[in-house]
Amino acid sequence: MELQHGRRMPRGQLSALLLLLALAWLWLPAGGRRPPRPPPCPPSCSCTRDTAFCVDSKAVPRNLPPEVISLTMVNAAFTEIREAAFAHIPSLQFLYVSRAGSQASRCPPCPTLVLTPPPSLCSLLNSNKFTLIGDNAFAGLSHLQYLFIENNDIQALSKATFRGLKSLTHLSLANNNLQTLPRDLFKPLDILSDLDLRGNTLACDCKIKWLVEWLESTNTTVPAIFCSSPGQFEGQRIRDLALGDFQCITTDFVVHQVLPFQSVSAEPFTYASDLYVALAQPGASSCAILKWDYVERKLRDFDRIPAHSAVHCKPIVAQNQLYVVVAQLFGGSYIYRWDTAVDKFIKIQDIDSQKTRKPNDIEAFQIEGDWYFVIADSSKAGSTSLYRLNQNGFYSHQALHAWHRDTDVEYVENDGKPRLIISSSSQAPVIYQWNRAQKQFTPQGEVGEMLDVQMVKHFKVKRDQFLCLSRYIGDSKVVRWEGQRFIELQTLPSRGSMVMQPFSVEQRQYLALGSDFSFTHIYLWEEEKQKFVKFQELSVQAPRAFRYVPAADVQLLLAPSFKANTVVYRHVVVDLSL
Repeated sequence: MELQHGRRMPRGQLSALLLLLALAWLWLPAGGRRPPRPPPCPPSCSCTRDTAFCVDSKAVPRNLPPEVISLTMVNAAFTEIREAAFAHIPSLQFLYVSRAGSQASRCPPCPTLVLTPPPSLCSLLNSNKFTLIGDNAFAGLSHLQYLFIENNDIQALSKATFRGLKSLTHLSLANNNLQTLPRDLFKPLDILSDLDLRGNTLACDCKIKWLVEWLESTNTTVPAIFCSSPGQFEGQRIRDLALGDFQCITTDFVVHQVLPFQSVSAEPFTYASDLYVALAQPGASSCAILKWDYVERKLRDFDRIPAHSAVHCKPIVAQNQLYVVVAQLFGGSYIYRWDTAVDKFIKIQDIDSQKTRKPNDIEAFQIEGDWYFVIADSSKAGSTSLYRLNQNGFYSHQALHAWHRDTDVEYVENDGKPRLIISSSSQAPVIYQWNRAQKQFTPQGEVGEMLDVQMVKHFKVKRDQFLCLSRYIGDSKVVRWEGQRFIELQTLPSRGSMVMQPFSVEQRQYLALGSDFSFTHIYLWEEEKQKFVKFQELSVQAPRAFRYVPAADVQLLLAPSFKANTVVYRHVVVDLSL
């Protein structure tokens, strides 16, 4: 420093002078000096350097002190916390959101904690009207340790709600309206030590099963929480539930493939280790042979057999030969054989048109090593006939049930005895039993007093044998074999039904009941009730058959339609807890 006449002040004197000036400034009255600048703070908040307390905010406050580590929000005037809503406060360590009326003026006591968060970390979202918290709502808060979202009206959370909160140790969702929690909701919270879920209306269904598993394995302290529903679990402590209490595995039939043609029958078969399906297509004047593509996992065209009015195409693989019996309404019925020398189907035989005038259904089976097929005839002048395979082809073996306008035939083995059950338009279904000495079927009796049965199919559960009898007018029935006769077990409404097909997939027994006037109903067998219960509806127009087809790891259900495209459904297993 220079003085007058160019003289300099000694360094020691300069330091003393500066010290005196500073002391003099401190001794001045408060009004005589400029006060320190307050930290930035929105109008709805009260702020210090590192805390903010906000009431009636219309949005997440933006203009907050940059060093704020504690935020409290009470009675906010918005209902949704959106993605990265607090990313502009990256130093935040404590966040509390609650509804008006709770004690939000101080850090809430943590009943499960030994220590209550210090006021310097107290940042609250308390006493609001929040109903929705979006995905990644707390993104950017890598330092957040305490998160309290209490006394709101939040009904659901997404799996990604708490993503990125790697430092979170204490979380409270108490006193909301949560009914379920998404699977692995707390997985991103690696060091979570305390969790409060009390005061919610949790439904103890399959969606909460994961929480029971998590409570068994976690080291996080969680006060007791209880089931609000369903009735059998109401009031029970969730931690006490056994995993076996949850019945979460179900199934579904979903569309796998749509075949762009109408058809009236479907018959799967395996030949030379490949899977095929034969479908009767009267509209296309053919029997379509489709081959399963194991790579694409779809049915593809393989070959076609001309058939001007086909109603059934029955493949029979016998003695290493592939035969297809083609039943036609007009022009006679025929038998074709696959010729490996030319890779095509060759017609080898006519079926007696005097006996088989108006065929409906064909069944093939083996008895004592011999192959047979029976073809049901629905004309007034024809008869249902049995054919037997010898070295030169299939030949007529026995005439059955003439003049009765038969609609369907089913081969059944009861108590080791081969039987045929033939339904017709003119009388109740007739039972024929195989006579080993005569090598023919002989009449044994009738099935109840049901007239006009369109289709008869059988299924077996454990050791019990059942029949499904479908009717176009009136109710269809399920009957059970007891001793020497069938006893009625269940009646199913079935106006317009031409098909009632039981089938089993793994351990489940189903029943498909089609209708020309409404949806197809899929029923599931309940062993305890000894009856079928409604399971699912399928939209199939005028179905004429349902055929289960196991294709490697894919379980298929073919649904030929007389009026629309043929639909291929896939059977899938669904875990409702996932």
